Amino acid sequence: MRRAVITASATAAGVVLLLSLKPHDPSTAPAISSAGADSARNTTQDTGQGTGQNTTQGSGPGSGTGAAAGGATQTVTGSAVNTRYGPVQVKVTVAGGKISKIDVVQYPTRDRRDQEINSSAIPQLNQEALAAQSADIDVVSGATYTSDGYTRSLQSALDQVKK
Repeated sequence: MRRAVITASATAAGVVLLLSLKPHDPSTAPAISSAGADSARNTTQDTGQGTGQNTTQGSGPGSGTGAAAGGATQTVTGSAVNTRYGPVQVKVTVAGGKISKIDVVQYPTRDRRDQEINSSAIPQLNQEALAAQSADIDVVSGATYTSDGYTRSLQSALDQVKK
């Protein structure tokens, strides 16, 4: 009988503690940028609220190879892709027919674990995309959902690049 009372009390205390925990509201997430394979990583403050709008006057979807006309420089924002842990959205700068810079304007930052995973995964994804010059890149182990959202948003941005 005494065990039952102790067990019930401990269970009730555990439930009360769990219910008293409140998730924190993360502040704005920094945008993670990559400007070429040899340059240093740039981090800037962003609101994390991308529009999913093309920032250039593109005439229609391209093949997604990232090639822009001649030496023109274009900056295109891909669509925000919802993942299990939050939206992922990238902004791509294409110069001289090559991807020159990728900014990740939205990515999951709901909790400390999301921030930890994405702080290492996003630079890896940026590096791979710059090396491949396309959205055909490998996923980062441990960041499968972010990797999937990243490649889909990157492909949508590359599809908007004006030929």
